[in-house]
Amino acid sequence: MKLLAVGTVAFDAIETPFGKTDKVLGGAASYIGLAASVMNADVNLVSVVGGDFPKEYLDMMKKKNINIEGIEIIDNEKTFFWSGKYHNDLNCRDTLATELNVLEHFEPKIPKNCRNAEVLLLGNLHPSVQLSVLEQMAKKPEVIILDTMNFWINHTWDLLTKIISKTDIISINDEEARQLSGEYSLVKAAQKIHEMGPQFVIIKKGEHGALLFNDNQVFAIPALPLEEVFDPTGAGDSFAGGFASYLAKTEDFSFDNLKTALIVGSAMASFTVEKFGTRQLENVTETMLKDRIQQFRSLTSFSIKL
Repeated sequence: MKLLAVGTVAFDAIETPFGKTDKVLGGAASYIGLAASVMNADVNLVSVVGGDFPKEYLDMMKKKNINIEGIEIIDNEKTFFWSGKYHNDLNCRDTLATELNVLEHFEPKIPKNCRNAEVLLLGNLHPSVQLSVLEQMAKKPEVIILDTMNFWINHTWDLLTKIISKTDIISINDEEARQLSGEYSLVKAAQKIHEMGPQFVIIKKGEHGALLFNDNQVFAIPALPLEEVFDPTGAGDSFAGGFASYLAKTEDFSFDNLKTALIVGSAMASFTVEKFGTRQLENVTETMLKDRIQQFRSLTSFSIKL
């Protein structure tokens, strides 16, 4: 199945307790595309960059069979830029700079050959932009996956609830789930969000794993313990890319298959945090992914006698 992902392709400058970078490749769509390429998925990106965006990044994506036809280049403007500094526990960060640049007036243009995509992944963008993508599709995708954030919950409630109502799967973190639902219990939060439209609710808990909800069914996975964690930027987007590409490859949207997709997404995220930016994700092979998934199996497998 064709996977269409709409999101940012950007520059990031990152500082953590383990080092810092100048401008590096970032943005949700970049992480999504690279994660999906490991799965050899038919992945197509829609985004916008400025004339300052290096051709080498676009060439790298092409070599990984990522379709970048939908990445618009505006020569006389600059690429979206974000800079952040993480605290010692890496769960908290301070935004040092946000320069919207080309993203300020971003109107995604879906290529004609992508308007029939079966799997649509809407990255973290203004809900009006996400809605405009749906309006351009030639038919309703088999599955629509949505990412959002607390800023949109605070400032665009009506538009956000509209796009959520059209979504099959929503993927948010625990803080956002509580804010969106008004419930502290994540079980109650998932129930409330389910009533808003999505059939499946994914609640990410960072270093504590993730939860998948579907009606009365719940599936939980841990995060993989890693010796070194350098940079959590893009981990959630890598998770989404791995998750969505597995669904597109298997063409199975059952709860049981989504459980496996959750593992694949978590494995992708675990690679991302091991180096700054997209550097580690760019080098992940299918064999490396299989080995990492096997580590998840070993971590969660046990026998018991009662």
